[in-house]
Amino acid sequence: MTSEASKVKRPRFVLMAAVAALLMLADLITKQIALANYSPAEPVSSLGGFLKFTLIYNSGAAFSLGEGSTWLFSTAKLVVIIGMLWISRRIRIPAWEVIFGLLVGGAAGNLVDRVFRPPSPFQGEVIDWIQLPHWPVFNIADMGVVCGGALTVWMVFRGINLDGSIEPEAHQNKKDRKTLQDKGTEA
Repeated sequence: MTSEASKVKRPRFVLMAAVAALLMLADLITKQIALANYSPAEPVSSLGGFLKFTLIYNSGAAFSLGEGSTWLFSTAKLVVIIGMLWISRRIRIPAWEVIFGLLVGGAAGNLVDRVFRPPSPFQGEVIDWIQLPHWPVFNIADMGVVCGGALTVWMVFRGINLDGSIEPEAHQNKKDRKTLQDKGTEA
């Protein structure tokens, strides 16, 4: 029996779905805690003022841009989630499953706010409640999207495809840089 045949196949999408579900659940629970404990008028400081819990209702996109276009953001998030689920059929390695889980879970967490929170469906305001110095107020879903985006950039720069194959250009660029570095030390 070959080692390939003896490997237990893991069902695809399980890791992605688990990451997305856990992120979305954590986002929804922490938003409820924020609604119950924080007020827009009275931020709570922690860690010597480095971290603040500031409840805000965001009807716009990141940095409160595009207020009044909530329906557009809701529709765009829905299209992005569907597109990512479609593309995720090509995923063959766990790293990409985690990344897609973070992106889908984060987008879905904020989409739930847009669809189900006041003032009306697809016009709802996102609950943001975490604030760092010199940074806009955000939530757990936003953290998932940012981490997923950063990991996507890292995987792309490493040349790792959704199926786990490595782009030949990524290796060639590494060799070229190594050759240039070696030539620089010889001089």
